[in-house]
Amino acid sequence: MLGPWPSHADYQQQTAAALSLMAKFDPHPLWAYEDAISKLYILNLDPLKTLVAPLYSTTGAPAKNQPGIFRSLVLMNHLEYSLDEWVKWLPKVPLLQVACGFFEGCPGIASYYDFINRIIKLDEKPRVKHKKRKPKKKYGNKKMPPKHPGIVQKLVDRILDGRRFDSRPEHLLQEIFARVCVQPSIDLGLVPTTVSVSGDGTCVETGASPYGRSTCECRENGIYKCDCPRRFSDPNAAWGWDSHKKQYFYGYMGYFISTYNRTEKLDLPLYLRFVDARRHDSVSAVVALAEFRDLYPNLTIDTFISDSASDNYATYQLLDAWNINAVIDLNDHNTGNAIYPTSHKINDNGVPLCPGGREMVCWGYCPDRCRIKWRCPCACGKCKPCDACGICSPSPYGRVIYTKPIWDLRLFTRIPRGSVHFKLKMKERTASERVNNRVLHHYGLEDSKVRGKKRISFFATVAAFNIHLDAQLDKMKALGLFDFQNIFGVSAAA
Repeated sequence: MLGPWPSHADYQQQTAAALSLMAKFDPHPLWAYEDAISKLYILNLDPLKTLVAPLYSTTGAPAKNQPGIFRSLVLMNHLEYSLDEWVKWLPKVPLLQVACGFFEGCPGIASYYDFINRIIKLDEKPRVKHKKRKPKKKYGNKKMPPKHPGIVQKLVDRILDGRRFDSRPEHLLQEIFARVCVQPSIDLGLVPTTVSVSGDGTCVETGASPYGRSTCECRENGIYKCDCPRRFSDPNAAWGWDSHKKQYFYGYMGYFISTYNRTEKLDLPLYLRFVDARRHDSVSAVVALAEFRDLYPNLTIDTFISDSASDNYATYQLLDAWNINAVIDLNDHNTGNAIYPTSHKINDNGVPLCPGGREMVCWGYCPDRCRIKWRCPCACGKCKPCDACGICSPSPYGRVIYTKPIWDLRLFTRIPRGSVHFKLKMKERTASERVNNRVLHHYGLEDSKVRGKKRISFFATVAAFNIHLDAQLDKMKALGLFDFQNIFGVSAAA
């Protein structure tokens, strides 16, 4: 049964009154934790109650402090504590207890785990099974190929037929992130309603051992290398290839969708999902896009930006069906894999060549005819006249060529490859890498030694909460909507 859940306004009133009283005796601790207290103060958990209420029965002992537990987890991540350390340290700091909303004592560690287990229903009990051996084949700086060739096309066909993936265990967690965290960023203008997004995969190691724990008596009998089943504390983890470090890792593959706010110079995560470590990013990308569109029906995706892992015709087909611009790096393995009229000379980047062999200049996209216009580089003043000018076009406007995306969605993208606009959009892809770095390193997910897909997903989402709260707090201060000194009645910091 869900216990009392104070509204956000009541929480703010109680917290401001209690902390203001503490500040009269000694304001220095409040200034020491200014950012942490401010982030919890602006975190509105009213939408969270609606989302988690169905998880509790209508009878039984009431579950207390649920909003406080969530604030506490956000604060724990902000201060970079592990959960075991946190439940021992928080009771010693009354100031932060009040900031979390704990006015009658702190809950035990079991309450935290119960809250996480309710949100993500995933069986992760230790299992006894045979050892997972590390693969021997190495791939250098390339990703592991998809396990099932043609799987991306099959998924795209199913997605376009209306199939969705609502049965995933992380669905509620993703919905909480979208409604409680991202929506306030949209309201503040940090995330535009027409958004360009970038997707990227990242390797996340589990804190569990890939070797498991022996359950047999072979060692006592002098047999040190046996094939007996072992007990694994993270049964869903697997071996995957890290193309950046050029080595195998044991854990999960994360796929994040992020956006870059050029005006505010902000990198913000919008979607997080953890999958099998062996899954290729091309598979994760199309599934993530389908789930993302369902999570954010009020957002319109203008452009999808990705590395060469998504350079396949199925992904371009999906983006074209949804009227999304594709800004995707070309994969070296797909060189020569193109479809277009043989009368045109096209380079590997999809740019037409003039009779002199020079790249023609993009002159815009014609939406009424669904084609891209290209002009002679000499007529545009981009280069000096060449020997082919005499056989090219007698018009002073120069030779004109049109390419149609329908010929080849991969080469003739709506934002022409090689154009200034394409290059600017491609630079935004680094937002995904910076978000990955903040989640893994700045907020300590990789060093936390968390084990299990359930907890890794939850704490990664909490880290994403902190990234948004940092941006929201700065924006509210800039707009004059938040003043720490006035709200808590503290004197200016020395």
